[in-house]
Amino acid sequence: MIEIQEYNASWEVCYKLLEQILKDNLKGNILRVEHVGSTSVKGLCAKPILDINVVIENHTIFPEVVAALSVIGYYHQEDWSFDGREAFGRKDNFVPWSASKVKQIWMDHHLYVCTKDSEELTRHLAFRDYLRSNEKEAADYGKLKLCLARTSKTRQAYTSGKSEFVTRILKKAFRSKI
Repeated sequence: MIEIQEYNASWEVCYKLLEQILKDNLKGNILRVEHVGSTSVKGLCAKPILDINVVIENHTIFPEVVAALSVIGYYHQEDWSFDGREAFGRKDNFVPWSASKVKQIWMDHHLYVCTKDSEELTRHLAFRDYLRSNEKEAADYGKLKLCLARTSKTRQAYTSGKSEFVTRILKKAFRSKI
């Protein structure tokens, strides 16, 4: 079953905390950190899972990024990765680990490392930015997601049910940038 929740402002708060930890631990190796996906669009319902893209200059720095992320509990998921976008899993719910003795259970999140010229990064940012600036489209997307969550038997069916909408929005987003 797919769980969709109404927008929650705590998603942005959690993202900001994670962003700072990532920046502190990856300093010098990254260009920026981006909150993407539905949780990054105010007012949009979403699965309560953050999507985070760590942006690097190019792939030559990637081994150093992998090493730095492993120190705080992330591991490279090669099977979920592809050209320009590398996926990372969490060793436990306390990841990212901190130097303090206090353990914090973090909100679920998907972490990706993308090169700055990655097509996937470009798509994520275009989709996010378009929905942020088009409330009606964001509301329509939310309605579609709620309907699919109720009717889809599998996550794959849920995801493929969104693909036509996502493709249409991306076309609009790229047209508006020309």
